[in-house]
Amino acid sequence: MKAKMFRALLPLAIVFTMVSCSSDASEGSTEKKVVTSYNYNETELKLVTLINNHRVSMGLNALEVVNHISFKSEEHNVYMIDNNVVNHDYFQQRSNNLVQVLGAQRVGENIAYNYQSAESAMYAWLNSPGHKANLEGDYTHLGISVTVDPNTGKKYYTNMFMKKKP
Repeated sequence: MKAKMFRALLPLAIVFTMVSCSSDASEGSTEKKVVTSYNYNETELKLVTLINNHRVSMGLNALEVVNHISFKSEEHNVYMIDNNVVNHDYFQQRSNNLVQVLGAQRVGENIAYNYQSAESAMYAWLNSPGHKANLEGDYTHLGISVTVDPNTGKKYYTNMFMKKKP
């Protein structure tokens, strides 16, 4: 019975995983400290290159990496690992933080789970209309985090985009 329920719910879980979020500026955030330091791993750096190469190939601007956005992305990965979920919970709070702290006008977010390489995560995002829209959206900055669950070895990806107010 459990196996049947799992098989029935698995497609729904995949659909929710592939949904992306975006937000226009609204509501405030309580934390206003800018994080200026972030240590990027190889997968994160590769994804930044893949994202910017794709954008430039489409005639779009390359995005500037912001450590604070990567830190907020990492916080979300840690939340997903700690709660054994893959979702956009608390996206509005992360978005509000970028509005308050960095002056964001628009914020978007892509997540992914259990892809072994930067290329496979990027391929999945490009083949999902919502994620692709974020990758090719009207943004100026990005942050990225790829965090490995120490218990399972599976990778959690959060990529946030921001358009800075002029």
